[in-house]
Amino acid sequence: MEGKVCQSCAMPLIKEEEFATNLDGSKNEEYCIYCLKDGNFVANQTMEEMVEFCIPFVYKEGEGKSIDEVRKDMLTYYKTLKRWKEN
Repeated sequence: MEGKVCQSCAMPLIKEEEFATNLDGSKNEEYCIYCLKDGNFVANQTMEEMVEFCIPFVYKEGEGKSIDEVRKDMLTYYKTLKRWKEN
């Protein structure tokens, strides 16, 4: 993938306002505002739960892949993200 992506949900991080904040209020360039706020994860969920939550943002009907194929691809990719790799 080109550029930075959230290390929890894989959302592309493009705009400054999409970056999360650390406990001290500074910008965190590894996570998005939807996953991390003030240094803490917003939702206490498993990688599988995160994939299920994100499928509607990734799956596009008619693009050739079934929801199950998209889910499998996401699970494989999410295992490489910092939040899920460490657990």
